[in-house]
Amino acid sequence: MARIVACVVLVCLSACCNILNADERSDGGVSDAVQKPTYKSPAPSGPAHLAEHFDSEEIFRNSWVLSEAKKDEIDEDIAKYDGIWSIEEPKKHGEDGDLGLVLKSKARHAAVSTLLTKPFYFEDKPLVVQYEVNFQDGQECGGAYLKLLTLDDKHGDLKQFQDKTPYTIMFGPDKCGNDHKLHFIFRHKNPLNGTITEKHCKKSKDRLEDYFKDKNPHLYTLIVRPDNMYEIRVDNKFHNAGSLLDDFAPPVNPPLEIEDPDDKQPEDWDDREKIPDPLAEKPDDWDEDAPAQIVDEEDVMPEGWLEDEPPMIPNPDSIKPDDWDVEMDGEWEAPDVPNPKCADVPGCGPYKQKMKKNPRYKGKWLAPLVNNPNYKGKWKPRLIHNPDFFNDEHPFRMLPISAVGFELWSMSPDIYFDNILVTDDEAIAKKWADDTFEIRRVKIAKENDSLWGRMMKAMNYKPGWWALYFLYCAIPVVAYIWYLCKRACEEEKLDDKDEDEKPLSGMVDEESENEIESENQQSLDPDYVEKRPIIEEIEDTEKETETEEVIEIEKDTPLISGEGPRRRKPNKE
Repeated sequence: MARIVACVVLVCLSACCNILNADERSDGGVSDAVQKPTYKSPAPSGPAHLAEHFDSEEIFRNSWVLSEAKKDEIDEDIAKYDGIWSIEEPKKHGEDGDLGLVLKSKARHAAVSTLLTKPFYFEDKPLVVQYEVNFQDGQECGGAYLKLLTLDDKHGDLKQFQDKTPYTIMFGPDKCGNDHKLHFIFRHKNPLNGTITEKHCKKSKDRLEDYFKDKNPHLYTLIVRPDNMYEIRVDNKFHNAGSLLDDFAPPVNPPLEIEDPDDKQPEDWDDREKIPDPLAEKPDDWDEDAPAQIVDEEDVMPEGWLEDEPPMIPNPDSIKPDDWDVEMDGEWEAPDVPNPKCADVPGCGPYKQKMKKNPRYKGKWLAPLVNNPNYKGKWKPRLIHNPDFFNDEHPFRMLPISAVGFELWSMSPDIYFDNILVTDDEAIAKKWADDTFEIRRVKIAKENDSLWGRMMKAMNYKPGWWALYFLYCAIPVVAYIWYLCKRACEEEKLDDKDEDEKPLSGMVDEESENEIESENQQSLDPDYVEKRPIIEEIEDTEKETETEEVIEIEKDTPLISGEGPRRRKPNKE
């Protein structure tokens, strides 16, 4: 049994290895002898406000600023922005020299930012923001969104970058629990009073779960155009689109009319749609005092009920404790236990008849409801002109942007960021994506397009499914092994049976050989040759006589089951 199982496992592993190797060869897998092409850091094909590939740790340290701020109104131990940032290669599908920004720590506030090469003003060119995110260890709770910081002299020090630092746009993925989001929030300035409110983009119907758990990089792109339209793409595929005027909550423009906060409901306003019928009278036979249940007089005490026996008696085995103080504790009494005499009877103690529903019970009388003749409807305050109303027809003209930064808190470490681009030309963004993300995606597709890669993808990259998948595949293998073992056991039994029957067959063969040898010797005797015809005739006569006797006996004796078939007299003719 053990040998068969081991052989089957080895065969399966060998087949899997062969398939994997075949897939790698068919996909043009790179041999160890073939040198990989040298990675070259990307460069934007045109003017950009920011093009960061993080391939140089020295440039990162000179251009990016770690926050030294503290959060307000929270515990001092967690208020610091002390999260750890690192420049390193991705855990998988990386290339020599291709580095990224990694948030190493979890459950700690982290913030880092950098200035744009020049501020971006929302005038007549679109804003294009794109960057890559890879949740290398999945994501439990936390965000990976990018903040585009507002040009503000009061908040120009990036070392004080924190959650209250004003921003113009916040864009990127966020998750906590089962809530998966792709934020697009912009802060709108009221043209009347200068107040600023956040406007949240409507949620797309597309699912986002895979982006947080497949442990692959994903490209997030936001395009905001001067015609107040926006578009969001993920991995260069359409995800969401709409208008800044119509697809945000709360809406950019407030309502023209609002309810008058000073308007009050008149005292004589009757908003009761139904009222009790004033002409209805309580029937004379209506008894409001009748109880809901009465004693069932037909109920009879069950036979065997012991009325003189209490259901509980003092425990006869209980003993008063030695430290019992009568003056302090009072007279000692044994605790009650169920009366053993009541165990096998319907009950003990005084019998009480059961209760039943009172047919006279009707409850409190209430007059039936009728339409209210004075009903005026549900009262609402009157509408007045909204004093805060404005009509901003160009919400695209947002506050200018001077810097970008990550201000995050996450329960999962090793979040990988790469290839951040801020530009005003969609063609430049597309070329940047082709030179970075698309090349990496082709490489990942080749590395994953194997039997193991397809299995991992089918299992949503959850190790917990591996055991279940293995058991699912092992069921037919185990069944086949069981069949082989059962067949082998049956063959062994047949072999043992044949060995037991061999001596008998040997004896028969030995007797036959003796008879043949005897006949051969007799054939050599000259007297036997002359007498042989006479001997054969005598033997035939004896056989016929024995056969006739057997048949006559069988005629007089009934056939008993198990004695074998009846022999017939042979036909002499």
